Amino acid sequence: MPLLDETPTTRLLRLMAELRDPERGCAWDVAQSFASIVPYTLEEAYEVADAIARGDLDDLREELGDLLLQVVFHARMAEEAGAFGFDDVARTIAEKLVRRHPHVFDAQGRLLPEAERPRDPAEIERLWSAIKAEERAARGEGARPAGPLSGIAHALPALARAEKISRRAAGFGFDWPDAASVVAKVREETEEVAEALAAGEAEAVAEEIGDLLFAVANLARHAGVDPEEALRRGNVKFERRFTAMAARLEAAGRGIADSDLAAMEAAWALVKREEGGKGA
Repeated sequence: MPLLDETPTTRLLRLMAELRDPERGCAWDVAQSFASIVPYTLEEAYEVADAIARGDLDDLREELGDLLLQVVFHARMAEEAGAFGFDDVARTIAEKLVRRHPHVFDAQGRLLPEAERPRDPAEIERLWSAIKAEERAARGEGARPAGPLSGIAHALPALARAEKISRRAAGFGFDWPDAASVVAKVREETEEVAEALAAGEAEAVAEEIGDLLFAVANLARHAGVDPEEALRRGNVKFERRFTAMAARLEAAGRGIADSDLAAMEAAWALVKREEGGKGA
């Protein structure tokens, strides 16, 4: 039970500290490290995204709690190491919000008068980008190497990182002029994949497919589409159609494991027709 006058945040922090207690805590929690719980942190972030995609607010509340637990877990381990604690994490992000929104807050974090705030989204984005560039430059003076593409997390999903890399490069003017130009690049990369396949060069095939995926990520950026979200939706669509195809084959008296490709393609076409879909 919560202690008297204990807030939900205080209770969460206390429970995490007790779980990490070497003598009285949970052996599994005590054994964890920053590196060992990274997969769980990433998984929880994806589950938040999934709840949002499904429009399930009850599930979103639970998944946000699971994600918050990951923040608390990391902060607790850092506190045990004498580095920082949860309050430091909250303070740092609050300071960053103020610093990155000088068009909304003054230096003390107080709201600026409405008349003093820019309203043009493009102007706000330019301001945001300039502030982030200053922050990257400041970090580059320390242990991290400075560079035009530094600071983009390597742990990001590859498609998401490709979008961020290309967006950063575009900020320096290194970009295609329009989406049609990127479509041409995608076609060019597709041809190069075909040539590598024909040559039977495994390493070249892998490299050319990487170039193709990078070009597709750029196409998504030019089209105003999040490539990770687009692929996620594509996955969901394929799962839905494949499941429906299997059910149709089952209803026809033959399971999917006993069906040949022609039967599966025929059932797939019927499922697509029912959905009114034009895609794959």
